[in-house]
This record gives sequence, C-alpha cells and structure tokens, in this order.
Amino acid sequence: MAFDGITIANLTAELNDTLLDGRIYKIVQPEKDELLLTIKNHGTQYRLLMSASPTLPLLYLTEKNKQAPMTAPNFCMLLRKHLQNARIVEITQPDFERVVVFFLEHLNELGDLCRKKLVIELMGKHSNLIFTDENDCIIDSIKRISGMVSSVREVLPGRAYYIPKTQEKQNPLKVDTDGIKRAVSGRPMPVFQALYTSFTGLSPIVAQEICHRAGVDADRAANTLSDEALSAVAEAFVQLSNHVRQGEFAPNIIYEGKEPREYAAFPLTVYEGAQTVPYEQMSALLEAYYAQKSAVTRIRQKSADLRKIVQTAYERNIKKYDLQCRQLQDTEKREKYKVYGELLNTYGYSAPEGASQLEALNYYTNETVTIPLDPSLSAGDNAKKYFERYGKLKRTNEALLALTKETKAETDHLESVMTALDIARGEEDLIEIKEELIESGYIRRRAGNKRARVTSRPFHYVSSDGFHIYVGKNNYQNEALTFRLATGGDWWFHAKGIPGSHVIVKTQGSELPDRTFEEAAALAAHYSKGAAQDKVEIDYTLRKNVKKPNGAKPGFVVYYTNFSMTIAPDIAGITELDS
Repeated sequence: MAFDGITIANLTAELNDTLLDGRIYKIVQPEKDELLLTIKNHGTQYRLLMSASPTLPLLYLTEKNKQAPMTAPNFCMLLRKHLQNARIVEITQPDFERVVVFFLEHLNELGDLCRKKLVIELMGKHSNLIFTDENDCIIDSIKRISGMVSSVREVLPGRAYYIPKTQEKQNPLKVDTDGIKRAVSGRPMPVFQALYTSFTGLSPIVAQEICHRAGVDADRAANTLSDEALSAVAEAFVQLSNHVRQGEFAPNIIYEGKEPREYAAFPLTVYEGAQTVPYEQMSALLEAYYAQKSAVTRIRQKSADLRKIVQTAYERNIKKYDLQCRQLQDTEKREKYKVYGELLNTYGYSAPEGASQLEALNYYTNETVTIPLDPSLSAGDNAKKYFERYGKLKRTNEALLALTKETKAETDHLESVMTALDIARGEEDLIEIKEELIESGYIRRRAGNKRARVTSRPFHYVSSDGFHIYVGKNNYQNEALTFRLATGGDWWFHAKGIPGSHVIVKTQGSELPDRTFEEAAALAAHYSKGAAQDKVEIDYTLRKNVKKPNGAKPGFVVYYTNFSMTIAPDIAGITELDS
C-alpha cells in the first residue's frame, strides 16, 4: 500500500499523543537521506525514524537504534545546532497531503525563544526533509533541489517553502456528498481511479475500498454510474472521512499466506476473509510490515543469481527437447522403409531394368504402393538400401527416445527448483537449493569449499483436528519427508502434474477427518506452481504407494494408486509451527 494521506493522518495523531511537548535529546543521520531523532517526553525516551528515501520514504516510532557515522553530515550538524533540546509544540498534516510538519521551539544563542519547522515530505522519489524558520524560509534540506533538477519548485537555503500543487485535487476532509458526486460523475475512467485522482491523499486501494463498501464495481466507468450508485459512493466516502476526522483508526496488515500483502489504517472489507493482524499503533505496523517486506525482497534479490542459472538451463533444455522431438518425429517413417525393402525382395523380379519406381501390393494393408527406385541399382540393391535406411532410423529412434526422456526429466527437475526458489523464505533455504544445483552439475563448487551445512527445515503445520503436517521446501526435503520421516500408513499429497512440495500428514495410526484431508491438500496447492490459480487438482495416497524410480532426480516419485480432489490454494487458518 502507498504511504497515503490516511496512513499519515493515523501516524500524525499517534505522534501528537506520544511526542507533543517532548524535547529532542539526540539527532543522528545514519543514512544520507534519513534522520533518527531521540525524544524525551513524560519520563520516556522515544526514537523517531524519518526517511526521505526515494524508494521507501518512511516515518514511524521505533525502539531500534542505528549507528551514527563517525563524522556527522552537514544537515545533521545544522539541526543539532538549532534543535538540540528543542520542544515539539505541534505536529500537523497540512491539507491531508503526504506531508508532516513538526513545529519546534528552542532558545537561540542569545537566549531568545525561537520557532522552527522540520518538514518531512513522503512523496516517493520527491521525498525530502526540509528545515525552515517560522516564516517558511528554507534554512536547509537533506536533499537540495535546484531549478536545474525541478521546474516545479526549488528547495534551497533562502527560498520560500511551499507544498507544490502539481494537480488540482480536493481535500477529502473538506468536501460533502455533493462535492464528491460532482468530482466523480462524468469522468471517462474507472470509479476508483476517478476518486484517487480527484482527492488528495487517497491511494488506489482506499478508492477500491470505498467502491466495495458502496457496493459498486470499482472498474466501472464513472460516467456510466446511476445517481443511486453515485450517492452510495459519496456516502461511503463521507463515512470513511468521518472516521479519519474523529481519529477512529484500526491499523492492520492483510496477509497472503506468510507474506504481507497490504496494510491500512482501517479494516479493508475488499479483502474480506483474508488473514488480518491488528496493531495498536501505526508505527508498530509500519515497522513490522516493511521489515517483512524487506525480508521478502532481500530473499528475492539473493535468489536472483540462482534464478538466472536455473532459467538459463531451463530454456536451453526446452530448446533441446523441442529439437529432439522434431528429430524423433522424422524417425516415424522408418517402418515405411522396412516395408519397401520387404516388398522389393518379394516383387523386385518384376521391376524392369533401369525403372525409377515399382508398384506393388502391400500385403500388410492390401493396398497398392508406389516404391521409388534408384535406376542405377538392381531391385535387390534398392531393397538393401531401404533396409539400411530403416536400421539407421531405428537406431536413431531408440537413442532419441532415451535422450528425450532424459531431457524431459531434467526440464521437470529445473521446474521444481524454480518452484522451490519461489517457496524459499530465508537464506538457509537458498543454501540448500544451491547445494542441489551444485550436486546436479549446474554450479561448479569452488576448490576447497565443502558441502554447505544445511539448517533449513520443512514447513510444519498442525491441522484443525490436531494432526501434524509437514511440507517440503525443495527436492531434498521432499525426498527426506517422503522416504525417511513418513511411514507407510501416513498420507502423502502432491499437486497433480505440476512441480510442488511433498506434503505428509502423520496419522499416528488414526483415521484422518475430512477437514484434515482438505487442509493438507490446500497446503499442497499453495506450495506448488499452481499457487496463483483459483483451484488446483491434488493427488493423495498412502505413503506406502509412493515409489522412487532407480536413477530418478531428487524428489521425483511415481504412484499408481491414488485419490484426487480439486481445492483452492488458501491456507489461511491453518496453524504453522516454528519447528
């Protein structure tokens, strides 16, 4: 979710409750575009993180400290000079913009009381931290923006500070239902887009939420809405605005599996039924959300090299398999040459010398066939030539059958590795996948390097009925679960015909309830290549029916007795354990 106006309104209310009348005790600049203020208030010490990063601008209270650089940057030194021991007298969000202004009082060198402002603009790549005097004259900023960089506004010492109005948007807290209807109606674009492009501080997801609460299709063109639908949208908009005005916030994170998908300062009914984790404070939510998002991003970045290796090998194998299949198709005419040879041995005596063809009855099909001949050869030599061609194609066919089988197995194996990379949550998971790629010959082990120590463990869940369910994260774990952890009477689940995790349900000799079968199948669907589909077909059988063919790739198994079910890959509500 974007760091939108409602999130900032929630945060501003929280900061007023926590920091108002507090004094700035310490100022550090751990990154070139980031400040960490330590503030003492009511006998408690708080840390306020202020980041103007172009990729991830943030503002929240945190308990974590950051190391200050050996030499403080100029902007940090300037703030220390003016704001050390300054008192926070007001925190505002002007015009519902993505801007927070801290009004500060301090004593100057002469002991006179002065007022300053520290402004943080949370506007994506245009984010900034700006220090001004009480008359909005810029003293300095963490990023200086000259006219050469921006034609909209200069952010330089001595310039007047103002919030640039690049779009004519209205403040959603200062508009009534009639104003909302006027702003939205007649616009040839989806309703939710008409909303967030007309009002300050609204993100697309909030606009979609308003439409959902109004019972209106968010993708419907705004200029096609009836008066009744427009009124419903306006009413839902006003209700949400009233909650913001009254400070009625309920911060929460919406999860998709274990990955945070969205967050908001209020319940998002558009994600009805999804797993939701509430937070008392927006700061705690932001810290948790972006830490988890960062972990996911970090794993994806760390897996990028492995993905490139696997993808390159996969594409090469696909091309090789296609070529082999075409060559195999060419060998299908070998039987025709065998028949030509046999017919020439039978009827060749009737072919005139120097003939270029011979018509003969095919006694296999009772049809007359025309056999091309080399006029320079006798019928017997032509027959011998056809038998030689048949033998060559037969040998080629046998070789290609083995090669295509081998290439297909390698392609399936690489697909399973790609799925394992999608499933991986931590660096320890990537280490095990890399080890598999080394042992499969896709990566060369460096001289002197030993086999990496594996600390990755399978996912461990408990069904609603108390049965323990284990899910492999990669091929090695799949094999270990199926052939070492599971016993013959345990149940085994796998997505049908696509790469995915082996899922084992430990029965302890008990009969499984239907609900446990469904939950195990949902896990097999979720941890498979079909996780993005609405429904996935799952095969399940007793572990004793699952076999590993000799020489098969890691994690590859066969089974001939099984049941099947089709289920959604939704694992919300299934309890995951840490071990």
